[in-house]
Amino acid sequence: MQQFYLLLGNLMSPDNNVRKQSEETYDTIPGQNKITFLLQAVRDASAAEEVKQMAAVLLRRLLSSSFEEIYPGLTMEMQTAIKTELLTSIQQETSPNIRKKVCDIAAELARNLIDDDGNNQWPEVLKFLFDSVNSDSVGLREAALHIFWNFPGIFGNQQQHYMEVIKRMLVQCMQDQANPQIRTLAARAAASFVLSNESNTALLKHFADLLPGILQAVNESCYQGDDSVLKSLVEIADTAPKYLRPNLEATLQLCLKLCADTNLTNMQRQLALEVIVTLSETAAAMLRKHTAIVAQSVPQMLTMMVDLEDDDEWAMADELEDDDFDSNAVAGESALDRIACGLGGKIILPMIKQHIMQMLQNPDWKYRHAGLMALSAIGEGCHQQMEAILQEIVSFVLLFCSDPHPRVRYAACNAIGQMATDFAPTFQKKFHDKVTKYLLHPVTLQVISALLQTMEDQSNPRVQAHAAAALINFTEDCPKTLLIPYLDSLVQHLHVIMVAKLQELIQKGTKLVLEQVVTSIASVADTAEEKFVPYYDLFMPSLKHIVENAVQKELRLLRGKTIECISLIGLAVGKEKFMPDASAVMQLLLKTQTDFNDLEDDDPQISYMISAWARMCKILGKEFQQYLPVVMGPLMKTASIKPEVALLDTQDMENISEDDGWEFVNLGDQQSFGIKTAGLEEKATACQMLVCYAKELKEGFVEYTEQVVKLMVPLLKTVVFGISLTVSRVRVAAAESMPLLLECARVRGPEYLTQMWHFMCDALIKAIGTEPDSDVLSEIMHAFAKCIELMGDGCLNNEHFEELGGILKGKLEEHFKNQELRQAKRQDEDYDEQVEETLQDEDENDVYILTKVSDILHSVFSSYKEKVLPWFEQLLQLIVQLICPNRPWADRQWGLCIFDDVVEHCSPSSFKYAEYFLRPMLQSLCDSSPEVRQAAAYGVGVMAQYGGENYRPFCTEAIPLLVGVIQAADSRSKENVNATENCISAVGKVMRFRPECVNVNEVLPHWLSWLPLNEDKEEAVHTFDFLCDLIESNNPIVLGPDNSNLPKIFLIIADGVANESIKSDDACSKRLANVIRQVQVSAGLWTQCVSTLNETQQKAIQDLLNTA
Repeated sequence: MQQFYLLLGNLMSPDNNVRKQSEETYDTIPGQNKITFLLQAVRDASAAEEVKQMAAVLLRRLLSSSFEEIYPGLTMEMQTAIKTELLTSIQQETSPNIRKKVCDIAAELARNLIDDDGNNQWPEVLKFLFDSVNSDSVGLREAALHIFWNFPGIFGNQQQHYMEVIKRMLVQCMQDQANPQIRTLAARAAASFVLSNESNTALLKHFADLLPGILQAVNESCYQGDDSVLKSLVEIADTAPKYLRPNLEATLQLCLKLCADTNLTNMQRQLALEVIVTLSETAAAMLRKHTAIVAQSVPQMLTMMVDLEDDDEWAMADELEDDDFDSNAVAGESALDRIACGLGGKIILPMIKQHIMQMLQNPDWKYRHAGLMALSAIGEGCHQQMEAILQEIVSFVLLFCSDPHPRVRYAACNAIGQMATDFAPTFQKKFHDKVTKYLLHPVTLQVISALLQTMEDQSNPRVQAHAAAALINFTEDCPKTLLIPYLDSLVQHLHVIMVAKLQELIQKGTKLVLEQVVTSIASVADTAEEKFVPYYDLFMPSLKHIVENAVQKELRLLRGKTIECISLIGLAVGKEKFMPDASAVMQLLLKTQTDFNDLEDDDPQISYMISAWARMCKILGKEFQQYLPVVMGPLMKTASIKPEVALLDTQDMENISEDDGWEFVNLGDQQSFGIKTAGLEEKATACQMLVCYAKELKEGFVEYTEQVVKLMVPLLKTVVFGISLTVSRVRVAAAESMPLLLECARVRGPEYLTQMWHFMCDALIKAIGTEPDSDVLSEIMHAFAKCIELMGDGCLNNEHFEELGGILKGKLEEHFKNQELRQAKRQDEDYDEQVEETLQDEDENDVYILTKVSDILHSVFSSYKEKVLPWFEQLLQLIVQLICPNRPWADRQWGLCIFDDVVEHCSPSSFKYAEYFLRPMLQSLCDSSPEVRQAAAYGVGVMAQYGGENYRPFCTEAIPLLVGVIQAADSRSKENVNATENCISAVGKVMRFRPECVNVNEVLPHWLSWLPLNEDKEEAVHTFDFLCDLIESNNPIVLGPDNSNLPKIFLIIADGVANESIKSDDACSKRLANVIRQVQVSAGLWTQCVSTLNETQQKAIQDLLNTA
């Protein structure tokens, strides 16, 4: 035993080697022995307290991580002994600290001893709880509450039976006048119980009368310097906000009071505010009914934002330290941003407008700073409401660009930059004049803009840099046409500053402003594109100079940004202008690349380099291939970064802070899953670049397809506990890469291609089933559909089909279920127009996934044709449900699109489902929704073209309906034109493929008068093909007596070419050109035809003759 104590002591050693060695020794002890030793150590009265503490922690961890491996293997006597020993220890232990640790062990054991049916296999622990709660010993009452707090599910399936007892126990302890610590613990235990039953509405109602006691404990404990109950309240606001409803007013009042009390710590005040802000996110509609209190909380946030330090060094700082996230100012700003997004601008803007106006007039700079930062913070949430008064806001903010205090000028830049992003591109269109004037107007002294190098600015580099940053935000989203008039003046200013700041770098080593200016230049070039050519030679030599010479460690970021700038300018001005410098730039990049292996993993240059390579690839095209051997190594290394992950229990988590780059998700039951996010953004960029290479180089990338596919496929399935181990960009890149890699690999022949497809197919199908993020899911589905189109018939085996069928069925069922849930939310007592907006967004998301289901089915039908129909039957009823008349229009549209595909690709067999879709399809031709009419009209067209004999009577029936739609008064309006053009095309297809179904001679003159189709390019090709058939067969109705219709036909052709409905590479364009050449032979007829055309149309006819 002494040896074991020694080992425990060494496990706590500050010496890393000693500790590591002890851990290895500890790991070799068999599990059953560990339990015996650890329990003995915990029970040993003579052992040192820290040894007992260590033993208790290890024993709890052992039960938490290895219960199944160890405990069931113990003898019954041993199991009973452990249970008895733990309960005895709690009763006899004198040290409160150790007693608490033993309670944790008991709770952990109890958690593992509840079987699958919810039976608690340790009934003694329940008896112990009841006895202890009623005991005279405060220590035992604490112990009982602590166990219950740690594991509120301890009653298992007996919970309902003991409900009243549990409630009585908590109430009794919360009213223990003599012992504040019991009141606090009871409140935490009550909160823990509520949280573990968050979805049990009846239970929450039953326990509602405990809330006043919890609130009282929150208040008391805060003034005892304990914020644990307040943290529990934040958790309730987050997971079970409805529990607070009966006492919402009291909850909000308390939080408001605590937040305003400057005697409390910053942390406590921020936590109190967090309750209100969290509710604005988890129960917005409920909170909107208490606007008076919300209105009182807004000034609290603003007051926090004024809590700033005076710092004389601030303006000269050359390194930007991260925001201090614990500071009141940052917490207030973030709260404002979140509550504006949560409750919406309709509520928040009127509450805050007056306050901000007053702050901006305050003589103290901190108030003006806070007012401007508040304006930046609410832009996203108050988007609609601010857009209406953007003009006044901007005019006002620009005044502060010349405020006497540098930090207020900084905040004004911040507001301009933030609004440029939040309101893009409206902001640019409305204000480009004003903003650029202010950023460029040299007369305005102390205007902050890194564009201006008046003497006064020199003393505030931090402000200059931020002004440059604001300019970047502005130019990024600025439409090219708006920037061009200011380009010359803008570029000249940037050049002056760059030269001055380069001098400063050489003399003083300061770089902050230069870093931002280089990015400003890149952003301007990126927007100006080819208009930047005249300035190319002004900047390129200096930029190359920076990359060659800025090699010191502290200049890594500057060098990275300069590399980015060079590659963006190259992309903007194009290959021809850039080519003379291209090889020199490539050499510079290659040199950095060869030193790449010496770069540290966190070197900021890496991600800039990776993106620059991809831009060079876009500029150089196929010529880039020669550089791949150098580029791919580091790129693959970065793309292969693996995140650190850990499964921790709540006690262990206290030692790890989120500042170290860890993010945690609470899994409930005292467990958390952590992921260290360092390097994941770089990984995402690297994956996107691999996609870029595959897209640009095609078969030139074939050498690398195998290693890239091996990297990308596993990235599709990186979701654990519903938490993604990669940023979503990585999974999107992985999905996008799949069809591109197949295209690259084509040159190696069908066998290699099939092998590669087999490697990715399973993972793609599984990812469609498991991906939680709908934006990523839609990309994966889209990629999968593209792959099937590429691979064609035979690419899926029976297992694939079975799995895919199940998943698609699930997606459709989920689609209907979500609609029902949304309908239910519309009946909720908190339903209001903002809730409706959220529901509409959810609906759009759902419909987007539905379109991807349709894409996948389209690719399967077009590859497999009618042999896939038996498989499709498992989905048939769900698709039929989509086209029921009572469904929303988007459901009907996509349901019809799926049946269109069945007719187009699986006929004549498709007719066996006609009873399900034919009536709805014909009725939908007259639907009030143009999207539904379009899908139905397309269906009639494919029926005529592919459907076969059985569909004849329906083609006849459809014609008058189609004509009715085309001849309606507003059939050519913007929202109706696509549906109408599909109807015109369908009439053409019936005349062309099923002439027996229609009186062609009667309909044809009408049909001609409806041409050309300008919007739907695909259908336009069908109509021109048919028109060529008719002209080439000298159809008398089309040509008219004595060819009198030819000028009209010329007009149709000319419009088609001018509208790009006819592409020069279409077979159809050659046929049309021949028609025109035949007319050219007869001079009189030619003149007659051409004279009716305007200039554009005549040029179009000429273009057609030249190219086709």
